[in-house]
Amino acid sequence: MGKKNIFVIGLDDANLNTLLRVPDAREYRFHPLLTTQELQVGEVSVPGLLEKAEGILNAFDGSIDAIVGYWDFPVSTLVPILSERYGTRSTSLESVVKCEHKYWSRLEQQKVVEEHPRFGRVDMEARDPRPPEGVRFPMWLKPALSYSSELAFGVKNEEEFRAALEEIREGVGRVGRPFQYILDQLELPPEMEGIGGQVCLAEEALSGIQVAVEGYVHHGEVTVYGALDSINYPDSSSFLRHQYPSTLPEPVVRRLHDVSERVIRRIGMDSATFSIEYFYDPRTDAINLLEINPRHSQSHAELFEYVDGVPNHHCMISLALGKDPSLPDGAGRYKSAAKWYYRWFADGVVHDVPSDEDRRRIEREIPGVRIDMVPEEGQRLSQMPEQDSYSFELAHIFTGGDSEEDLREKYDRCVAALNLTFNRPTPGGRDEKNT
Repeated sequence: MGKKNIFVIGLDDANLNTLLRVPDAREYRFHPLLTTQELQVGEVSVPGLLEKAEGILNAFDGSIDAIVGYWDFPVSTLVPILSERYGTRSTSLESVVKCEHKYWSRLEQQKVVEEHPRFGRVDMEARDPRPPEGVRFPMWLKPALSYSSELAFGVKNEEEFRAALEEIREGVGRVGRPFQYILDQLELPPEMEGIGGQVCLAEEALSGIQVAVEGYVHHGEVTVYGALDSINYPDSSSFLRHQYPSTLPEPVVRRLHDVSERVIRRIGMDSATFSIEYFYDPRTDAINLLEINPRHSQSHAELFEYVDGVPNHHCMISLALGKDPSLPDGAGRYKSAAKWYYRWFADGVVHDVPSDEDRRRIEREIPGVRIDMVPEEGQRLSQMPEQDSYSFELAHIFTGGDSEEDLREKYDRCVAALNLTFNRPTPGGRDEKNT
């Protein structure tokens, strides 16, 4: 029997290497379908992307056994559209959009759980826009859909609210207009009529420990297979690291599983992976759901491989092929693992970016480490795409170890070995980000 042909929307080199390490990988042939640049840079045309993808698939001389993806919009929505057209397994487009559209997602969540913040829509067309009734400062303003927390702002008062809203107004169309095309494919419920893809959501700020759960739905059965802690830089909303497994008490993790299962059942996902982000406040024992991602997190693939012996891409591939998606438990080389985000909190031009050869040397010298560089040599940080509103990513550093101290020591050694240098812009320059 020939190899299964699996088309991966937005296949990149880092994830290809991980995909090639899933069980039975020798039985699969992975094919790229659209580049990450086509999918993420500028304002994308969804009909244009579909046409290009269909051209590639129609010209393929062989069986199309699976169409998968591990990125957010537009990849998350292209997967069910193309899967339906080519007869491969996927969850429905509606279930994906119920996760991706932050306002619709909140409407669905509140029907089955209470573990979410107060929220409401902001009228961006109003002459003097106000926070929604009942939503108090501090709060977060965010578009219905955004990339990598782009255009998401924490605001503490009316002045900051108005300034953030102005930035969202200017930038919301880049993702909102393409998202509208997807919404037009669906029969929307009455509560979503006339809302569209360029809507702004306000929700009360959450505090506590950030944690993510990962899972999948197979034959209608929801399974949560892992919980990970997400730790921010001090006094910042930007991630420092994701750490697996979570250090939260077992009863809290069980509650996270329960909330996740109820919400995913309500949304109606099937044959799909998901990742849900939460806040847990140890002072009040409260859980609050932050957002639902209708895909597993490719950021966590190495972490599951370090600890469980298999990258979480295995679940995505297995579901698409109708195979058992379950992961082994604790079969990896390390007791814990982390993905670190080495960041810079001001604009600058980066220099001394290590070559691939230098990077591989560092990985050999420090066991249980992998490094992905983000900027190129001489790049101005403010010109990098897909950055959050407050910082710039320099490198993603994966570490496996037998304790948190072990993980931290390996990260510190990597940062020192990278030895990046910067030319700083003048203070208060136009592109400088605030810490």
